[in-house]
Amino acid sequence: QVQLVESGGGLVQAGGSLRLSCVASGRTFSPYAMGWFRQAPGKEREFVAAINWSGGSRDYADSVKGRFTISRENAKNTAYLQMNSLKPEDTAVYYCAAQHTILVVSTAKYDYWGQGTQVTVSS
Repeated sequence: QVQLVESGGGLVQAGGSLRLSCVASGRTFSPYAMGWFRQAPGKEREFVAAINWSGGSRDYADSVKGRFTISRENAKNTAYLQMNSLKPEDTAVYYCAAQHTILVVSTAKYDYWGQGTQVTVSS
């Protein structure tokens, strides 16, 4: 089992930046991919970004490419999502996810999920 706790959400004006963090605990000695997803009110959860165990492979949704950066520090069991040039349409609850694999996982087929952190971008 892996437990995930997100932090770093908040209210920001359009054009601003936020950095989300996700700390993993539990069975973190086995390699795991990490991903970020988001869900806006009335919409389905959607993929945002993913990174593999080594950090050498990353994937992004087209809507965030060039604005968001996913990274990780395995020594700290932490993944990050740096979000720049935020837009009102980025408003959502952001979820961190983990899956025991060395590959990057860009679908929602993750075994472990955090509780989410709210990101609100005002216009």
